[in-house]
Amino acid sequence: MFTGIVEERGEVIAVEDLADAARVTIAGPLVTSDAKQGDSISVNGVCLTVVGLDAGAFTADVMRETLTRSSLDKVAVGDHVNLERAAAVGQRFGGHIVQGHVDGTGALVSREPSEHWDLVKISLPAALARYVVEKGSITVDGVSLTVVEVGGDWFSVSLIPETLRATTLGVRKPGDKVNLEVDVIAKYVERLATPHLGSTGRGAVEESTSE
Repeated sequence: MFTGIVEERGEVIAVEDLADAARVTIAGPLVTSDAKQGDSISVNGVCLTVVGLDAGAFTADVMRETLTRSSLDKVAVGDHVNLERAAAVGQRFGGHIVQGHVDGTGALVSREPSEHWDLVKISLPAALARYVVEKGSITVDGVSLTVVEVGGDWFSVSLIPETLRATTLGVRKPGDKVNLEVDVIAKYVERLATPHLGSTGRGAVEESTSE
């Protein structure tokens, strides 16, 4: 489990095509400082398992399902990615409950810079729209954010200077693909309520992506 508070921006230093999967190596001195094989690290919001460590970098395998459902299918050497280690028991919980299970992808539609923040609009897949509410939580590329406004096929978030500085969202441009994870509590509520809603009930999001 993660909190959506990005610890550092890592850099992809190797990508190996395995036909139906990929093996990526990412430099991240902070997240690897206490990592060991088998640990979980969130990469742009996708929970990946460490399979190798070497000099401040870690290697992880990305399965076909993850490549299909997330933006990691386009990851390339030199790309920067948001990194977060799994939450430790007893630490302050600054974001919200993030599983690292990507529900789908959106695209950055527009950004409006202002003196103290950027207002960013992101496209929202129809299958996820019912889980996104104004002032609710959503994870974008592994970053825990508060929804400002929701439209029929989009939502907006405000990015404070720290988020612009510390994460890749500071440099995303219109058209860029981003990973989305909706609040898991909303999915559980829907699942529990569906038997009582009759024909008006909607099914829960299909199985999300993680490693």
